[in-house]
Amino acid sequence: MSHLGIQLGLSSLWAFLVSMFAVPSIIYIAHLKNMLDTPNVRTVHESLTPRLGGVAVFAGFMSALTIFADLSHGIQQLLAGCIVLFFVGLKDDLVTISVAKKFVGQLLATGIVMIMADVRITSFQGILGIQELPVGISYAFTFLVIVGITNAINLIDGLDGLAGTIVLIIVSTFGYYFYEYGGPNFQNYVFVSVCVIGGMLGFLRYNFHKASIFMGDTGSLLCGFIVSILTIQFIEMGLKVGQPFASSAPSVAVGILFVPLFDTLRVFIVRMLAGRSPFSPDKNHVHHRILAMGFQQISTVMLLGALNLVVILFVINFAYLGNTLLILGLVVFSVLLSFLLGVYQSRTAQQRVAS
Repeated sequence: MSHLGIQLGLSSLWAFLVSMFAVPSIIYIAHLKNMLDTPNVRTVHESLTPRLGGVAVFAGFMSALTIFADLSHGIQQLLAGCIVLFFVGLKDDLVTISVAKKFVGQLLATGIVMIMADVRITSFQGILGIQELPVGISYAFTFLVIVGITNAINLIDGLDGLAGTIVLIIVSTFGYYFYEYGGPNFQNYVFVSVCVIGGMLGFLRYNFHKASIFMGDTGSLLCGFIVSILTIQFIEMGLKVGQPFASSAPSVAVGILFVPLFDTLRVFIVRMLAGRSPFSPDKNHVHHRILAMGFQQISTVMLLGALNLVVILFVINFAYLGNTLLILGLVVFSVLLSFLLGVYQSRTAQQRVAS
């Protein structure tokens, strides 16, 4: 095994052990101080449950990355952004903060990586005939991408083990390509991937149904932010390194993020078509719809994980088609999937009325 492989293995193991051993203490303190999530009409869980699991993931990820990784090429700034969002999420989990304050925290974290590390999307790589972006548009679009992906991961965190499973699949996929093709400018992002994997596996030990702890905003904002930065660097790697997907990297990245992006866009569109704010909470997420079909929590998580894997395999194997055809294929598939969920929803509603 290479020296790099040993370092990656040790960093993942460190993050896993720190996270796994931290969770029982967090659960104990949360129950002792009554820092518990109360079930309501929007939640699926039925008992008081701690929602500070992100503290354990953060502890494992942060300690492993700072010990084992090279912090150059933007990783130092990524860590700084993670610290900002960690405290924003922690405060929200403990006392609940306004959407505006969350947004300011995301703005600050995004500014750190964009301005101080110059981590941004610099080109559309031929999508809509657009190549290199003007600097101002590049910053604005990158900001939208980071905030959008961060909140997409935050919104998918609705079932035991769901967000963690989806994050594992996404981060593992990005990590593999950073390891194989990253070169000197991008290969150290594989450490970010394996540290997230280790920390998340340690947490998922306690998060699968029936969960004894939830990720909370502390974990979902942190993981969403990390996933967004990995996505941007994956797209830029295609532009600058030319491997492995060259100019098709943007559409491949969309496919890798399929489940959280599909879920977020779908619920936003459904809410706006109903004349409501896209940010108004409801039980219309894709996991709610699958539960309504009669699936259990674990099978719903497995089904959505498998769906994400199938789409990833599709975009990887058909990357040669180019951005336009790949994105068109993903849009058509999304529309068909939305139609299927909508048809089933209307049928179940009719059955309830009839009964």
